[in-house]
Amino acid sequence: MLDKKNNIVGVILAGGLSRRMGNQNKSFMPLANKPLFEHVLERFLPQCDTVLINSNSQSRQLASYNLPIIKDTLEGYLGPLAGILSAMEWTKQQLPETQWIASVPVDTPFLPKDLVSTLYQSIEKKHSTLVGVSSNGRTHPVIGLWSTRLVDDLRLALNDEGLRKIDLWTARYSISHQDFSNEVFDPFFNINSQEDLIQAESLIKKNPRLIDI
Repeated sequence: MLDKKNNIVGVILAGGLSRRMGNQNKSFMPLANKPLFEHVLERFLPQCDTVLINSNSQSRQLASYNLPIIKDTLEGYLGPLAGILSAMEWTKQQLPETQWIASVPVDTPFLPKDLVSTLYQSIEKKHSTLVGVSSNGRTHPVIGLWSTRLVDDLRLALNDEGLRKIDLWTARYSISHQDFSNEVFDPFFNINSQEDLIQAESLIKKNPRLIDI
């Protein structure tokens, strides 16, 4: 049973520049007078004992949050799976008794406040190896709970097989999806463009509680 939150390490996949947003770093795009990164951090941090930032950029702004910043351990900017691998490897080295990591992207400001605990309960109930999320009929592969026991498998898939897509890798294992559908808004609404940013601002104006902590 999970009775202490430090059984799970969280990682925020901060990525890098967004081509669809003028090659800006999405982490610091302003939303409701606050960087996107802070929205995600404020919702995610209370759910984990340790939170890592996966970023390949040298950012003083990210460093100012005083959280461990981990770069991809594989070269070539291989996508979110590489960030998840780096978090697994950090956890195995620094907190070897921890068996799970939870991952979220930096562009999802409306994350559920019970995300991590709900995913863990789903793992226990369904006895799956991995658990992902869905909402309103869609899955969101970057968000999930991952067993650190798969670290060697993931490194092999990335390094030797050239695998990049998360859902192709997770399909090899017993994966369940926890549904977080919401009629009012999508809790996994992600911001990939200026249009998405405008839509997020509009959602907040209609329902300011969306960003309540």
